[in-house]
Amino acid sequence: MADDAAPKAGADLAPLPLILPEPAMRGTPPNLPTNTTAEPLSAKLPPAFFAPKGVTNVALGKPVSASDTNLISGELRQITDGKKGAFEENVVTLRRGLQWVQIDLQGEFNLYAIVLWHDFSAPVVYRDVIVQVSDDPAFKNGVRTLFNNDLKNSAGLGVGTDREYFDNPLTGAGKLIDAKGIRARYIRCYSRGSSANALNNYIEVEAYGLPAS
Repeated sequence: MADDAAPKAGADLAPLPLILPEPAMRGTPPNLPTNTTAEPLSAKLPPAFFAPKGVTNVALGKPVSASDTNLISGELRQITDGKKGAFEENVVTLRRGLQWVQIDLQGEFNLYAIVLWHDFSAPVVYRDVIVQVSDDPAFKNGVRTLFNNDLKNSAGLGVGTDREYFDNPLTGAGKLIDAKGIRARYIRCYSRGSSANALNNYIEVEAYGLPAS
């Protein structure tokens, strides 16, 4: 496997061509979850993320599989269909417990950013969010973890060091994870319910990258 193509100093970079969905809510709502390591909810957009020029969302329209074969609502293909609005018809709901969704990019890419949107119609904190990549569809070999906020190792995938975060209805920004140019074909995203309930929801997953040479 070739070295991961992390952006180098002086590389030709540009703001990520990320189009955000409309915010789902105006004004900070009351009764926010407090049993979380997440930073306070904010209506301020995060700073622009820079990646090599030419990156695109290589997850768009790609096949999706999941640990749950009996979804409560939605279809897995919706997770990469480009529809990111916080509307009920866009939400894919998996059952209780630790669940994952997996995207087959159908080729190897150098990935620079992965962006997740769970259901952000309300300010919710999803638990045990873990994002991994691999070239093995079974995620038995060559697994690399890009994000892990499971501080208690309740998912059994290692103790995480990342903070929880709000799925933010005030900005629609989603959670952007710096992939640092890592080379991979498959992306797997875990969660174990949320501060609202034990179900697992997704609206969209995007992955910005370039074909691996």
